[in-house]
Order: sequence, then structure tokens, then C-alpha cells
Amino acid sequence: MSDRMIIVCSAGREDPERAILPFIVANTAAAVGKQTAVLCTIEAVWIGTEGGTDGIQYEGLPDLATLYKDFVELGGEVWLCGACTKPRGIGEDRVIEGSRIVGAG
Repeated sequence: MSDRMIIVCSAGREDPERAILPFIVANTAAAVGKQTAVLCTIEAVWIGTEGGTDGIQYEGLPDLATLYKDFVELGGEVWLCGACTKPRGIGEDRVIEGSRIVGAG
């Protein structure tokens, strides 16, 4: 069994609950020592940009900005799908600390 976990997140600001839940799982995995990455696809790629987590909240859940910060501090990686960032005009110059654009390989 691998110690690496890759969790997929495809929602962003348009669906806060679906944006937040993958980061709750990711934080839990990272906190127990698993090498963890969140692969952001579709609208979730905005999460890895300046202001991308701002205001994303859902009643009863932690806010995404805090979850993102905690996850990165635990050594987690946020991967932004290159095929999804390109049509949205997101380049490396817009990516925040803890995130990076990745290809299918």
C-alpha cells in the first residue's frame, strides 16, 4: 500500500461544499504523515491562484483559505491541471505558494 494520496477537487467558488471537502480529507491525510496532493481540475484550478480561496465557505465546515494554508504547511501539494489552467488563462505567474501546474504525465 502506498503512502501517497492524490485527492481530486473539481469545484471552486461555484460549489463551496465540493471545493472544501477534498481539502478536509487532504489535511487529515497529511496530518497523519501521508504524502498528499490535491489535483485541482476544471473550476478548482482557480483555488491555486491569488485570492482563489477567498470567501469560499460552507456552513459547518472550515473555510477553504484556512484549509489550504494548513495543508501547505503540513507539506501538502496542490496540483493544477495544465489542460484546465490553459483555457482559463492561468499561467505560472498567477500560481500561489503551495500550488503548481502539472501535466497528465
